Amino acid sequence: MSTGLLKGKKGIIFGALNNMSIAWKVAEKAHEEGAEFVLTNAPIALRMGEINELAKQTGSELVPADATSDEDLNNLIEKSMEILGGKLDFILHSIGMSPNVRKGKEYTAPNYDWYHKTLDISAISLHRTLNAAYKLDAMNDWGSIVALTYIAAQRVFPDYNDMADAKALLESITRNFGYQFGIKNKVRVNTISQSPTMTTAGSGVKGFTEFVSFAEAMSPLGNASAEGCADYCVSMFSDLTKFVTMQNLFHDGGFSFTGVSHGVIEKFKVDE
Repeated sequence: MSTGLLKGKKGIIFGALNNMSIAWKVAEKAHEEGAEFVLTNAPIALRMGEINELAKQTGSELVPADATSDEDLNNLIEKSMEILGGKLDFILHSIGMSPNVRKGKEYTAPNYDWYHKTLDISAISLHRTLNAAYKLDAMNDWGSIVALTYIAAQRVFPDYNDMADAKALLESITRNFGYQFGIKNKVRVNTISQSPTMTTAGSGVKGFTEFVSFAEAMSPLGNASAEGCADYCVSMFSDLTKFVTMQNLFHDGGFSFTGVSHGVIEKFKVDE
């Protein structure tokens, strides 16, 4: 049920690929709560066509942008302000891709050109986006920028590979740019560390189904859904969280602070 939490707010949503994407769920929820926004993804993702359905559903315009291109990002932000009729209130960064993961390279035997690409696409793209918005003075005072991350930034999940390094960098950028944007005009910058979620990107990680099952067994509340993450993002875009910034916010059913659960212990019980 809509409460109009984002009525009058305008933004950009990166990364909606299909209806499995968290960004897709965020777009649906933000629209339901009264927001207007531009949808963006890499040109190749837009050519796949599914995002056109989301644009139609939410009454949004599509603007292609390569998130590793400063020129594309500047054009995206300028065009978005033109389409929306003013500055932005929120941005969602939901971008992540590792060629090493896709090609099955081990963490100890990566292709370093691909490693650079992982960092550029999955983390430095956030810095580029923040910097473009900062220099173009594109954010309204008390605006909110959210990027999606994963707990592999803090703990070792071997098959998450170089994406773990990218997420650690993403969270560092959030803190450092969050300070700069807060000083400039009270813009908040945060990451949300979501439970493992069966998205197109996530399903490409080796052993991801087991990740999901393990997290479910460890988390007191169970894994947080993509829809639940969308609700959390909406709350972070809203005026209800005006003084939350530079934070990595766990949205994982308690997984991040659980050492071990009874459910996991049971699996290792030896019959006496």
